[in-house]
Amino acid sequence: MNVKLLLTTLILLAVISCKNKNKTENNVDESVVVTQKEPFFKISLAQWSLNKAIRSGEMNPLDFAEKAHEMGFEGIEYVSQLYTPLMETFSDDKTALDSILPKLKAKSEEFNVQNVLIMVDAEGDLAVADDDERNTAVENHKKWIDAAAYLGCHAIRVNLIGAPDKEVWKTSAIDGLGKLAEYGASKNIDVIVENHGGFSSNAKLLMEVINTIDKPNCGTLPDFGNFCVKRENGAQWDGACVEEYPRYQGIEEMMPKALAVSAKTYNFDEAGEETIMDFTKILQLVKNAGYTGFIGIEYEGENLTAEEGIIKTKELLLSAAQNLN
Repeated sequence: MNVKLLLTTLILLAVISCKNKNKTENNVDESVVVTQKEPFFKISLAQWSLNKAIRSGEMNPLDFAEKAHEMGFEGIEYVSQLYTPLMETFSDDKTALDSILPKLKAKSEEFNVQNVLIMVDAEGDLAVADDDERNTAVENHKKWIDAAAYLGCHAIRVNLIGAPDKEVWKTSAIDGLGKLAEYGASKNIDVIVENHGGFSSNAKLLMEVINTIDKPNCGTLPDFGNFCVKRENGAQWDGACVEEYPRYQGIEEMMPKALAVSAKTYNFDEAGEETIMDFTKILQLVKNAGYTGFIGIEYEGENLTAEEGIIKTKELLLSAAQNLN
C-alpha cells in the first residue's frame, strides 16, 4: 500500500513539475514577444516587384491587390506602365482608365489593402529643355493624379528626366515639376520624385529643385538602390554604372522631404542581409528623419523568385527595425 502511495505521489509531482516547466517556458516566450520593437513604419508592396510575371502574362495586373493580400501586405504601390498593354486595347486613355480604375478600387476594398501611390513612367520628360515638350509631359501626368485621387492614393511618383546640362535641367525641373505639383495640390495629391538615374540621382541637386519649388505636396521618394548618375555610353537605364552618388549620404539628404520610401533589394547573403547595402544603417536614417509612413518593397534580384525576394525583403526590414536606436 505504501509503495502504491509513493508511486502515486511521484507521478503527481512529475505532472506538476512538467506544468510548471511549460508555464515558465511560456512566460519566457511571452517576455520575448513583449520586448520586440514595433516597426516605426508600415510596409507596402511595389507592383514592380512582380513586373516579370505581369509582363509575361502570367499575372493579371488587375489582381495586384489580391496578390499583395495573399502575401500579407497592408498597402500597395501601382506602376502605370504595367497597365499600358491593357490600356492600349481601348480607344483612348480616358476610356481605358474609366474601365480599369473601378476594378482596381473594388479589388483593393475586397482584399482590404490600402492604395498608397502610383509610380508613373513613360509620360514624357518633366525636366526637358523644350517648353512645349515639357508642358506636354505635365499634361500627360495629370490623368495619373486624377487616377490616384480616385483610388484613394496619397501620391504619384514621377521621374525627373530631361536636359543633359545640369543648370538647364535644374531650371526645367523646377518649372515642370512645380506645375505638376500645383495641379496635384488641387486634387490633394502629393507629387514625389524618385532618385531614378541621371541628375535625379544626385540627391543634393534634386533637393535644390524640391526646396526651390517649396510646396508641401512636392517631395521625394528615396529609393535605397538607385544612385547611379552616369552609365556607359550615356545610357539612361541600361549599361554599367560609371558614376554613383554616395548611397547613405543621398538617402539622408532626401529624407527631410520624403513623402514615401522604397526598399530596393537585389541579393541576400546567408544571414538574410542585402549584399550591397546596410538596411539597419538606412532605416536609422529614415527613422531619424521622423518618417512613419509606408516603406514599399521593390525586389529586383535575379537569384530568387519574385515571391521569395519579396518575403526576404520584408523579413529584412522587420529584423533591421529591431536594431535601431
